[in-house]
This record gives sequence, structure tokens and C-alpha cells, in this order.
Amino acid sequence: MLIVMGAHATAEDVARICKKIEDLGFKPHPMPGASRTAIGLTGNPGPVEPGFFENMPGVVELIEVTHPYKLVSRELKPDNTTVVVGDVVIGGQDIVVMAGPCAVETEEQTLRIAEKVRAKGAHIYRGGAFKPRTSPYSFHGLGLKGLKILAKARDCTGMPIVTEAIDGESLEMVEEYADIIQIGARNMQNFSLLRSAGRARKPVLLKRGMSATLDDLLLAAEYIMSEGNYQVILCERGIRTFADHTRNTLDLSIIPAVKRISHLPILVDPSHGTGKRHKVAPLSRAAIAVGADGLIIEVHDQPENALSDGPQALLPETFGDLMEEIQMLAPVVKRSMTRVHTKAVR
Repeated sequence: MLIVMGAHATAEDVARICKKIEDLGFKPHPMPGASRTAIGLTGNPGPVEPGFFENMPGVVELIEVTHPYKLVSRELKPDNTTVVVGDVVIGGQDIVVMAGPCAVETEEQTLRIAEKVRAKGAHIYRGGAFKPRTSPYSFHGLGLKGLKILAKARDCTGMPIVTEAIDGESLEMVEEYADIIQIGARNMQNFSLLRSAGRARKPVLLKRGMSATLDDLLLAAEYIMSEGNYQVILCERGIRTFADHTRNTLDLSIIPAVKRISHLPILVDPSHGTGKRHKVAPLSRAAIAVGADGLIIEVHDQPENALSDGPQALLPETFGDLMEEIQMLAPVVKRSMTRVHTKAVR
């Protein structure tokens, strides 16, 4: 059920509704909007009697939510959600670009690339400290040491950082050191990890699983939000198909589909989505054209020596060219791209 409060409703009215929901044994989810506050109700095994709420002060409408996902739906929150990280707003007017190497390899490499992507206009720095790899013999990241290196990169450049958590233990460390917690494709349906991320108080970047449908992705986001963390950013990163000309098939059709039924922002990862360096820039431009709120792009200045996913990483110079193209494309789709971090804070 969705309880819609009127524009005249006070904070006390909202608190009274939330208390009533809790007294009934359910969980309230107040979601303030531009012109109204809507309160979602979860935990109910079936329909809730409207009489509990319809005559309470401030209530103007009761709506039965028809989707299996409730909190991510525009039925609950018609306005777009924005996630604020430092001085970066994800899901607003500006297109946001996250960039950096697939993996943190050394402190020198991480800081060097951070300075280069910052100079080209990146808003948020990405890099993996924990790397879930197909082979047990591949490089699996530096762990806590890598997180400390990322934190130093943030201190030196002013860029917030996003990095992946792969289990409960790493999640606690990532929450401590990072600004955004990434849940990767392999863990999109790791429901215990999703619930733990929902109890964290950092934004969560949720990547679409390799075989996940739209409903699968939105229900995974619902797991996070049902625990009280409403700062969720979705990410399309390619799905497995029969195609052999690309590592994955980047499904850009999911962007307008998400925008139609969910208020959450959605980014596109053309690096993992294609696995091919020469495909990253064209698919990045296409992602912006279909309405993505931003991109997450792998950049490495020595991709031939990268310990993870070198063939899909852009060189810093190529990344700079792409940023200029996005700057020109943004007004065409009635967006903008503001440069931040113009000076290092070292």
C-alpha cells in the first residue's frame, strides 16, 4: 500500500502514520517528493485495511501498489531520485562520469591515473580493491590495502570513490573507506549481501546481473531499499547472449524501460558491456542519447600491463576525447555536464 500525504501534511502527521504502520507490525518507508510525501508500507502478507489510515490527518489518498517491487516504483515516488555524493549529484540534470582502472594495482598507478581522469573531467573515481574473478588464479585485488590507496586518491584529487564489495566482510571495509558501495553483477542476487548493503548508510551502485531481467534488477534494488537505504543507483553493464563479436551485449533498451517505471537513477558501463576498447566510446555516446544518467568507464594508461581487463580500458587521451564529445552531446538530450575538481587538493 502507498499512503499519499497532502501538501499541507506536517512532519507530525507523517510521523503519526509511520508509528501506526509500526504498531500494525509492518515497516514504513517515507519518501519525500517535490510536492508531496508518500509513505510506502512493506512487510504485509496481503492487502491492508484502508480504514486504518484513510481518516488520519494529512492523508489524501491510499493506493494499492500493483508491482512486485514497491519502493523502486514511480507509483511510490513519481519524482526522480537524486543521489548526492560530495559535490556530485547523480540522477539530476548533469551527466555524471565515473572513471578509473578496473583494479587498484599499486599506489603509484592509482594516484597517477586518478590525476589523469580528474584532469579530463571525471566526477567520481572508480577502482577495484576486491575483484571477483572467474579464475581462482587471477588477480583478486589488494583488499584493505587497496581501499586505503583509494582513500588517498580521494584526498589527493577531491573525487569521491566507488568500489566493489563482494561479501559481508568486505562490505564493512568498503563502507568505511568508500563513498559509494558497488554491488557487482555476480552478486546482484546475493540477497544477504543486498540486505547488508541496505543497512549501510552509503549510496549503493547496483550492477545488473549477467542474465537478469528488468524485474530481477528492480527487485534486487528493492532488497536494498527495504532495509532503509534509499540511495540506490542502477547500472547496466551488459548481459550474456549468443553474440560473439562482443564480450557482453550492452542492453541500452533497459534505460528507457527503467525510466518509465522507476524513479532510481541508472548509469551505463560500456567497458564491461562490450569488453572491447574500440566499442566503449560509441556505446557511451549511445547511452547518453537514450537517457542514461551517467557512465562508469575503465581507464588505464598502461592497459597492456593491467592486471585486470586491460583490453577494455581507454587510454587517458581517448577518455578525454570522449568527455569532450559527451559535453557536446549533453545539450542535445536536454542535459548538461558540469566539470568539478578542476584543481587537485593535494
